[in-house]
Amino acid sequence: MSISKRYIKAGTECKVTFKITKKESNNAQTVNLVGDFNGWDFNSTPMNKLKSGDFTVTLTLPAGRIYEFRYWLDNNIWENDWMADGYKPSPYEGTENSLVDI
Repeated sequence: MSISKRYIKAGTECKVTFKITKKESNNAQTVNLVGDFNGWDFNSTPMNKLKSGDFTVTLTLPAGRIYEFRYWLDNNIWENDWMADGYKPSPYEGTENSLVDI
């Protein structure tokens, strides 16, 4: 898993690329990026599956805040990004959300 950031527009926005490998996704067929930046909509941010089996997506997000997110694998399993900037307990007991600090 990885997150890369590239600031644009004098640092007011950031292109953030999220990546999860084939192995990390347990050979998932689909992966969606779900977080507060898309209203926790399970279907609004599908990740692109590469020939390698890895998944990636790039979003342009306003800078100056911390976003919560998780990966939704095969419409069935939640996964955190273990290379995230941090973690925060989710509203669901016993789980955490990944954080990306822009």
